[in-house]
Order: sequence, then C-alpha cells, then structure tokens
Amino acid sequence: MTRRQLLLGAAAAATPAFGSPSTGMGIATTSLMTARRPHDTYDFLEYCHSLGAGGIQASFASLDPEYLKKLRARAEQLGMYIEVMAELPKRDDAGAFEDTIRAAKATGALCVRCAALGGRRYENFSEWPAWQAFVTQSKAAIDRALAIATREQLPLAIENHKDWTAGELAAIMKDKSSEYLGVCLDTGNNISLLDNPMDAIETLLPYALSTHFKDMAVEPYTDGFLLSEVPLGEGIIDLKRAVSAVRRARPKTRFTLEMITRNPLQVPCLTDKYWVTFPERNGRYLADALRLVRNATTRLQHLPTVDHESRAGLLQLEEENIKQCLHYARTELGL
Repeated sequence: MTRRQLLLGAAAAATPAFGSPSTGMGIATTSLMTARRPHDTYDFLEYCHSLGAGGIQASFASLDPEYLKKLRARAEQLGMYIEVMAELPKRDDAGAFEDTIRAAKATGALCVRCAALGGRRYENFSEWPAWQAFVTQSKAAIDRALAIATREQLPLAIENHKDWTAGELAAIMKDKSSEYLGVCLDTGNNISLLDNPMDAIETLLPYALSTHFKDMAVEPYTDGFLLSEVPLGEGIIDLKRAVSAVRRARPKTRFTLEMITRNPLQVPCLTDKYWVTFPERNGRYLADALRLVRNATTRLQHLPTVDHESRAGLLQLEEENIKQCLHYARTELGL
C-alpha cells in the first residue's frame, strides 16, 4: 500500500459521523477551482463536512433569505464555520457588496474575504503608472467596503493575493486602523513577490482575520522560478511555526485550506517586466528568493503537473490532495 493510500485511509477513518459537530481546518472553494468548481454553497458545505472539514470559505449561490437561513441552520447543526468570499465594491455601485455583507451576517459568517487583484501583479502590469492607478483605485474600493462592513459590524479580510507585498498590505491595515478590517493571510502567495514566506506571515499576523493555509514548493526555471501549491508537509513552508504564530497572535482566527491542484506558476523574476512595479526593491530580494529556491528541500523530485489528467482524474486528484492536507493538519498540526 502506498503512502498516499495509507494517508487517505486514515483520513477517512478520522472523518466524523454525518450530523455530528465538526472541528478543525476548513476548506476554501478555491481548493476545487481546477475540476470540481463548486457553485452551490449549501452543497459545498455538505461536501466539506463529508471530508471532515471544520468550515468553509465560499461565495453565495443565492441571497434568498430562505436559502441563507437553511445554510446557517445546517452549518450550526454540523458545528461548522462560514467565511464568505466577495468582490470589493465597484466605484459606481456598492449595492451588490452591501447585499452580500448583509447575507453574510444572516448566515453567522465570521468575516468576508476580498482580494484587490484577480490576477498577479507581475503579469497584470507592464507600466508603473498602471500599477499606481491600481493602488489608488484599490484603496478607494477598500474604503467603500470598510464603510459598509463597519456599518454592518462584520469584519472584512483583504487577501495578500499576489498583489501587495506583505509590507504594503500591512501599511494599508495600519493606515485604516479599524477593528472591522484585517487580512486573509495566505501563507504562500508572497513568495511570488520575493517576500520570505515566514517574514510575510509574521508581518501580516497582527491583522489576520482569516487564512488561506497552504504549503508551497519551488523549482528553478529559465526566467526565475516555478511555484506550486502542494499537500501540507511536502513543501517549504514551516507549517508548525506558522500555526503556532497564528494561534499566539490571533487565537480566534480559523485555518482554512487552499490546496489548488494545478500546474506550477511561473514567477519570471529574472525578466525586466517583473520589476516594473517594484522600483523600491533591490537585488537583495532577488538573491534571497533565488537562494530559497536553490536550497529548497522537499519530498518532491519535481513539481506536480496536471496536463496529463482527464477530468475524472483531476476530480480524484483534487479530492485526494485535500484529504491528505486535512489528515496532515489533524495529525501533525493539531488542527
């Protein structure tokens, strides 16, 4: 029997009986963005419970009051938490965001997670003025969202989504200084911006309202390095240190898994375009990042790819990766 089969068997044995309260790590819908792509929030809640998860982070399939009431009742019955995903409000129409905040409050959600940028900083911007415009627009959008979140008294968590360096996002949090504003702390994203992963975690810890908990592996390539989510314990993130740090600084913050099963991402840090939006950074960041890649020690000989998988194979692999992560979280991290 393979190591993975042993882990999956143990994970299944540890899954609580249906209908009993669940505890432990939750799952974000982005963990299933490659193949399963869940759309219905209630069904996603049930699916995550079947895997033994302690909660969910998801967008709403419906804002109908009866649907929200049903979702809340089931989450409370299962002892699972809910965090909501939403887009920051647009300049001319904050109504949709306000409706989502009120819906989140109706379900007993812990917070609403948003991201300022849907893509990646080094891919989306090729000119400094375009990045500056994004910064201005994003800060204004956060202000609009914060005003609504404050009025409804429901915390807003901004993810470090391969857009803000840890220092930049921490500066935004410090500037706004609100009990209803914090971060969704992604434990791996900022490697792509040449932040040391533990330094980024420690920098954002004071503001962590929620998490995207993940492990990452790296590998050199011609224009920089490759970056990939991998099952917990198979990458370079010091997960035990990260868990301890979050528990110490933010004991009420929940751990939500984001295990994205996909091809490795290219971080082209040796190209001119990559550096367009980092005029204040120097060669030390590049040297430290390349040293991290060079010295990386993982259980993987090569980063996993999914091009060869059928849809059925991808569905199975996504679920296996999540189960493996949940099992590691329970047995190795006490989650």
